Amino acid sequence: MGRELPGDPASLISPAGEKPGAGSLPDDAEVCSCNGVTKGAICGAIAEGACDIAQIKGCTNAGTTCGGCLPTVKQLLASSGVEMSKALCEHFEQSRAELFQIVQATGIRTFSALIERHGTGRGCDICKPVAASILASTDSDHILHRSQAGLQDTNDHFLANIQKNGTYSVVPRMPGGECTAEQLIVIGEVARDFGLYVKMTGGQRVDLFGARVEQLPLIWKRLVDAGMESGQAYGKSLRTVKSCVGSTWCRYGVQDSVGMAVDLENRYRGLRSPHKLKFGVSGCARECAEARGKDVGIIATEGGWNLYVCGNGGQSPKHAQLLAGGLDDETLVKYIDRFLMFYVRTADRLQRTAPWLDALDGGLDHLRAVICEDSLGIGEELEASMAKHVAGYKDEWAGVLEDPEKLARFVSFVNAPDEEDPTVQFDDSGARKVPVLMGMPAVRTGEAE
Repeated sequence: MGRELPGDPASLISPAGEKPGAGSLPDDAEVCSCNGVTKGAICGAIAEGACDIAQIKGCTNAGTTCGGCLPTVKQLLASSGVEMSKALCEHFEQSRAELFQIVQATGIRTFSALIERHGTGRGCDICKPVAASILASTDSDHILHRSQAGLQDTNDHFLANIQKNGTYSVVPRMPGGECTAEQLIVIGEVARDFGLYVKMTGGQRVDLFGARVEQLPLIWKRLVDAGMESGQAYGKSLRTVKSCVGSTWCRYGVQDSVGMAVDLENRYRGLRSPHKLKFGVSGCARECAEARGKDVGIIATEGGWNLYVCGNGGQSPKHAQLLAGGLDDETLVKYIDRFLMFYVRTADRLQRTAPWLDALDGGLDHLRAVICEDSLGIGEELEASMAKHVAGYKDEWAGVLEDPEKLARFVSFVNAPDEEDPTVQFDDSGARKVPVLMGMPAVRTGEAE
């Protein structure tokens, strides 16, 4: 913190110690790192009458970029005595969890029906992507299926992450980090033929950068034909299951961590959730896969698997906590099924598993009771929901390639589908290909002749 700590150091690092909240931060502490907004600026806005998240965003720009600081902003609002509304946005009085229950109970499959029966107005950039995620979590409809396409944000709309110069990244899935030599050759050929920048990721897969929107279907056609599928690096869903080589290769490994990682990634791929999900599977206690920094972490022991949950990196790093130990394969999968579906049902919009657990009444003890002891009597229901997802999974890019209506979306200009975006340019003069940021094309004003 660069200053005296707000309490006894031993209590701050002790698991049983009392943790300081957002209110203990100094006024010059940066809450929103994306936009450089301090706690003092946020508290000042609250003192001047900002009484909800939307007003604080408008006054300070906090939370308007990645949204990772919003839990802290909510804490500051609550500590100031402001009564927090559970409303998702101005169009829905319900929270995300309540909307999930409504969709699940009523079988509503369109945003228009949802807002007509349970909301007001036409919706916004907050509630539409949330509704799209809920609809995807409760059924296996393609996310670009008819009316659902208009609900998606920019990344989901094109099934790729948009980069700073308007191009997109291509990330094929590599369960457990495994990839055949033939698939690597195809990836290399695609990168060469389309002039893409290649980057290995921390999630044990390959990123290809610099694809124009109209090139995405051409690239994915070749990858899908080679047996690969979407890695969903663009989605609020499972990203990767990182693993070490485990007992198959390593002399310290006590379980097959790669095999487990592949099985888990193939099981939970495509699961839409309130935020992204990352897994790790380590073959021994040396923890080479960094499982305790993941939303779901599995560490092998001589007696089975230890299951850790609710860890993450990011702005507020958290170590995952032990949920259960000494599990066999079947019990491990059952507990993960229950954990993920309980999180998907109850978490707030853009809430990672770590802050979700922090906000959960009863904390880890309650979560363990729900998942391991079935204290709410919903264990079989959660498992059935996951089984439905697994049975209905379809690769999103394969679904685009077989549908001319979806393919028609992948153009730079709707009224000139054969034209390339002239603002997209690159600098190849150095060791690395880098994007060049261009201004908008000049627009003629139609001067009088």
